[in-house]
Amino acid sequence: MTTEKMTCRATRSLTNHRVFLADINEHGTVFGGRTLALIDDSSSVSAARVSKQIQVTAAMDHMQFVKPFAVPETMIIDSYVTGTSKRSMEVFVKAVGEDLTTGKRFLGFTCFVTFVTAASPADPTLPIIVPETAEEKFLCAGYEARVQERKAGRATEKETLSHIELGAPEFKK
Repeated sequence: MTTEKMTCRATRSLTNHRVFLADINEHGTVFGGRTLALIDDSSSVSAARVSKQIQVTAAMDHMQFVKPFAVPETMIIDSYVTGTSKRSMEVFVKAVGEDLTTGKRFLGFTCFVTFVTAASPADPTLPIIVPETAEEKFLCAGYEARVQERKAGRATEKETLSHIELGAPEFKK
């Protein structure tokens, strides 16, 4: 394991996405899948700043769609790494909405995204993450508990996956 350290701030990715009609669903709000694509994009930048190598999205969890986004708002997507292990890292992402006509802001979405380095170096060198702000300290303090929660859930996930049928669906006439 490395002794190199990196602040959450050094991993931060900040993206603004203006909501347009092409993003909107039948409810007049941004498609959930569109939000997830933007989240994955932003969080991958944070992960790349830490790993300095190819990494892949392994999981998204603790997803909370707090308040929907609509026209004429912008989505301010803020992501940063909250913990690392040998080959994986956890990225926290929040999407803050801003009404472009009033300037009023609101929390729209939060989640954690896990990335794994695609390469398998003999001596992984992911740095230790150092929080600075109150938010970062709170989220980084919960990193190990979330890792344990994910490990505990893997057995259930494997069991579920073992029962998934891969054949083409049959439609009854």
